[in-house]
Amino acid sequence: MIKILHTADWHLGKRLQEYSRLEEQKLVLEEIRKIADRENADLIILAGDIFDTFNPSHEAVELLYKSLRRLTNGGKRPIVAISGNHDSTQFVEAPDPLAREMGIFFYGKYDTVIPVGRLDNGIEITQADPGFLEMKLPQTNFPVRIILAPYANEISMKTYLGEGDREEEFRTLMEENWKKIADRYCDDLGVNLFAGHFFFTKEGEKPEPEPESERPILHVGGTQALYTRNIPSQIHYAALGHLHRYHAVGHEHCPVVYSSSPLAYSFSEADQEKKVVIIQAEPGKPVKYHPIGLKEGRPLYRKTFDNLPETLAWLEEKPYCYVELTYITENSIEAATRKAIMKAHDGIVSLIPQIKNPLGRENTSLQVEDLGKDMESLFKLFYQSEKGQEPNGELLTIFKEVISQNEEA
Repeated sequence: MIKILHTADWHLGKRLQEYSRLEEQKLVLEEIRKIADRENADLIILAGDIFDTFNPSHEAVELLYKSLRRLTNGGKRPIVAISGNHDSTQFVEAPDPLAREMGIFFYGKYDTVIPVGRLDNGIEITQADPGFLEMKLPQTNFPVRIILAPYANEISMKTYLGEGDREEEFRTLMEENWKKIADRYCDDLGVNLFAGHFFFTKEGEKPEPEPESERPILHVGGTQALYTRNIPSQIHYAALGHLHRYHAVGHEHCPVVYSSSPLAYSFSEADQEKKVVIIQAEPGKPVKYHPIGLKEGRPLYRKTFDNLPETLAWLEEKPYCYVELTYITENSIEAATRKAIMKAHDGIVSLIPQIKNPLGRENTSLQVEDLGKDMESLFKLFYQSEKGQEPNGELLTIFKEVISQNEEA
């Protein structure tokens, strides 16, 4: 039997507006290391979005290398890390030749082939192809196979995987590529894994909401959702990254699981418990897996109050968190009230006034989820919240003229 720790979406270097999360990331990655040691994990899978940007800071890069070195347990525990949509494939793969000697394997480009051979630590790469590796660990008598599916944008797909269009053609392209690998290498004599960074859903079911920080990246010049049925039938466990909440997408022929990010990175993730997943696997048998909750890092909360005493009391009870605080008021938040709230807590990311409607209508204040709407809809919502009524036709015409002039400019 082999034990695998599945984690993803570290987003090293990510900020929450002006707040750095680097110290929290140091703490939670150390927590993950302790879990790996306590659970006697034999292998780590890091399923993409290692960094938060294509050009990570020096501090983020240093944190990655130090954390992975500790996670390897002196080179005895291999780590397989793929790139996600936030990662630069070239940057992720750059340290691979040196990292490989410690049993750390970075994979970002679909045409990369990891060199076959035995390392000094006893780990042996026995077979490899584009998008695939097979390894043999000293403590096991069977191979571990991993289909490697880093995030593929349109350029990657056309360059390395062939011409593929949107929707069903994209799914067919990926499914056929993975099936060829599985048919060639993944028999019942080893443990067969899939490591991917995509938006997976079960065909016919309502998709899982994406984190706020991922929405524009996935659908603007990106790729479409894949179905769990696109994963080869030989696979025992699919370790996914991209969605930040722990959940299993499906179990049609194997568990298809998002491990979650180690920290809450946007307020759409408020109140979520972050996790890693421990998998127990052996050839020819269904895997067993269970999540383990992570405790480090500041939780995120969205709270609404309509009076100062309750606001201050709650903030005093929750000193170690980040807050998106909405304050209900007749007109605007008075300067003294705003000052008292901001002084009471060091983690208030946003203080949002919610103006009571003077005409007694239902609340029409702008919400975070409204920000994806077009300019005209946003103007209507703003006018409704301020005036308690829809803007008239003449005002809308003027607004449209102003927008068109700005666009032409």
